[in-house]
Amino acid sequence: MRYRASFLILVMLAGGCAASHPKMQPDPAAVLPYRLDSGDRLRVIVYGQEDLTNSFTVDQSGYIMMPLVGSVPARGKTTQELQAGIATSLRNGYLRDPDVSVEVEQYRPFFIMGEVRAPGQFTYVNDMTVETAIAIAGGYTARAQTDEVEITRSINGKVYRGHLAMTQKVRPGDTIRVLQRLF
Repeated sequence: MRYRASFLILVMLAGGCAASHPKMQPDPAAVLPYRLDSGDRLRVIVYGQEDLTNSFTVDQSGYIMMPLVGSVPARGKTTQELQAGIATSLRNGYLRDPDVSVEVEQYRPFFIMGEVRAPGQFTYVNDMTVETAIAIAGGYTARAQTDEVEITRSINGKVYRGHLAMTQKVRPGDTIRVLQRLF
């Protein structure tokens, strides 16, 4: 009887520990369109205007510098919004009906720190997961927590911090922190 009571107490304590662990939330940024920011390299094509077609990097101020129109704000915009902005600027005294296309040539880097073998800044790859990011950083150290990571992410100009599971997506500009396990 005493053993049964001890076993029940252990089961309840273990159940309480499992219940207190926060559940992983769906990634809110997964459904949002990609927003441009500093470090993104863009390919801007103005059809029929080879002098205006080129690659441009979003600078620290959030702008790209284009011939004829000068600084064009890019930070926080989707590629479609930037296309429209460039076309409007070119329509104002330069071209009658510009046909503009914008695509991301290279995404801004992501950062990883904590319990990985090679922390630092790395090139983002499309559809990258946390697990892939850790592999790029050389894998875990012996003390790493391997079920989730802490992530810092900017969404629409606001900085968020939370936890992601290994299969969740990393976004350009994210800072990933691999935590140290307790035991």
